[in-house]
Amino acid sequence: MKRKISTSVWIILIGIIFLTACNADSDNQESAGSADESDIAINETGFPIVDEPLDMTMMGPGTGLAEWADMAVLQEYQEMTNIHFTFDTPPLSDFQTKLNLAFASGDVKDVIYGAGSDNLTPGMEVDYGEQGILLPLEDLIEEHAPNIQKLFEEDPDVKKSVTTLDGHIYSLPRVSRGPTAAWALGPMWYNGEWLDALGVKELPKTTDEFYELLKRFKEEDPNGNGEADEIPLIDTQERHTRLWLMGAFGLKEWGIEEVDGTVRYTPITENYREYLAYMHKLYDEGLLDPETFAQTNEQKTAKGQNNQVGVFQAWFSFFTTGQSEAEAMNNPMFQPLVSDLTDEPVIPRNTTIGRGTFSITKDNPNPEAAIRWIDYFYSQEGFDFLAQGPEGYLWEWDNEEEGTKTWFEAPEGYETTEDYRGTLTPNYGISAPGLVVPITGKEDSDFDKFIKAETAEKVEPYAEVPFPLVYLSNEEQAEINSIEVDLQSYVEQMEAKFITGVEPLSKWDAYVETIENMNIGKYVEVHQAAYDRWAAN
Repeated sequence: MKRKISTSVWIILIGIIFLTACNADSDNQESAGSADESDIAINETGFPIVDEPLDMTMMGPGTGLAEWADMAVLQEYQEMTNIHFTFDTPPLSDFQTKLNLAFASGDVKDVIYGAGSDNLTPGMEVDYGEQGILLPLEDLIEEHAPNIQKLFEEDPDVKKSVTTLDGHIYSLPRVSRGPTAAWALGPMWYNGEWLDALGVKELPKTTDEFYELLKRFKEEDPNGNGEADEIPLIDTQERHTRLWLMGAFGLKEWGIEEVDGTVRYTPITENYREYLAYMHKLYDEGLLDPETFAQTNEQKTAKGQNNQVGVFQAWFSFFTTGQSEAEAMNNPMFQPLVSDLTDEPVIPRNTTIGRGTFSITKDNPNPEAAIRWIDYFYSQEGFDFLAQGPEGYLWEWDNEEEGTKTWFEAPEGYETTEDYRGTLTPNYGISAPGLVVPITGKEDSDFDKFIKAETAEKVEPYAEVPFPLVYLSNEEQAEINSIEVDLQSYVEQMEAKFITGVEPLSKWDAYVETIENMNIGKYVEVHQAAYDRWAAN
């Protein structure tokens, strides 16, 4: 019996020693492989980025139109750079869950692409950056990413907006330029046919003039059907018209905004009270759609397509009216208003910065090559390539020296060129990193020219960023979370009640007191501290 036990023990020990040796050898081989990849020299300019083939992994949200490995842009770019990615692209609807699981398990890919701040939140950037899971990028950018560095130097607000509390950059932005980049949301539009029917030659510029025009829309049958079915002003439960009309009362945001360095919470200001009084007047006189606080965008669109709507919000007016682009050019964009409270029109401006779009993780075999790989898309040439693909799919050179191109229709099997484009590039339906600029070699259509002109006249002179993109500490974020949900729910409910008259504005003081008791002082204090850090950066 003793001999049998001894023999068994020796067999087990020998097995353990053998397995340990194998694992050690395997680890050494992996370490050697990682070291070899990290030692691959990069070319600081031009292509390829590396002379020796380099493998990496990437995680990004898939739209389901094509596998990323089959996309022409990524296939061509692999040949150009000599960097080959293996892609993990869970569906966009599941991406946040999959990304959280990857972080929790420690099984993160070498690169996280196109997540956006809804999935890779500012808090996650801070947390995983401080843990060393996401690499700091600022030194890599300075040394190996001239296009991104140029962007930071030309627009310091971009760099400030992606620099966390510890002074590091853990994720790159998507930065937009172009005619609609300043839009915080889709503008409001006038029904041009109604303006023509009533002989309106000049748009309202004051709240009183706007009120008078809405009354004419209601009373003078501008759709010409002989019925009193006109809806002068329409909105949905998302309340998109709110921000355009609040500007007439000196407010840029429904919530936190900054004015001359001071942060305030707009729903308890006297400006907001005056806005509510004005909106109640519109509602009480039937000038604001009574279904505003319940209806969906689809219901609004149905009314718009039935020519029942006078003023409405949409990205482009034909999204609501169902018209062609040519017909939509007769629908003028809303002119920002002034009131007795302010003679300076203001509307919210988009920061044009989308965060959380490209991060390099701790296991990346060659961060220098990865930052060079993404830097190309922050140039005009690179974004043209990312957005429209290589020659032969959506376009071909007409005259390369002059920069003119011929553009193709969508091939058979695709309803639109956008549907086809989504099979060529990851820059479709997600927050793909890069500098978004107008595509070269593509002439503006008449509708494009119309949008540019309306934006230059009615957005650019009046648009201001309500509050910059900031980072909060974990403690600050916890304080905000503890206040925000109940606060926003209460304010939204009371807004509807004040406008519809369910609650009279004589109860304003009680409303403000309730909000003050919800710790609004701390809420503003945290945002003020965050703004001060941003401004001093």
